[in-house]
Amino acid sequence: MPHSLMYSEDAYVLLEPDQPEQLLTPEELLAKLKAILSTRQDDLPRDVQRFTELDEQAKYLMETACELDMEPGRYLQWYVVRLEKD
Repeated sequence: MPHSLMYSEDAYVLLEPDQPEQLLTPEELLAKLKAILSTRQDDLPRDVQRFTELDEQAKYLMETACELDMEPGRYLQWYVVRLEKD
């Protein structure tokens, strides 16, 4: 049986074109995705289109994907990281 820690996230590494790597909390990543999606309601990924609420769209994307096409050849990528505490 998988350990419950496999399904918890401490933080996300966010990679944006022409930007340094960022470490975000889940809440910060969710806010970032919502801000991006709010400007792209006419150009949403196909699987995200089924959600009508911005919160649902961002949460779905955060939980089921690890990248978002921004424009041809440019992507926003995020990865879960677990922070070790001594």
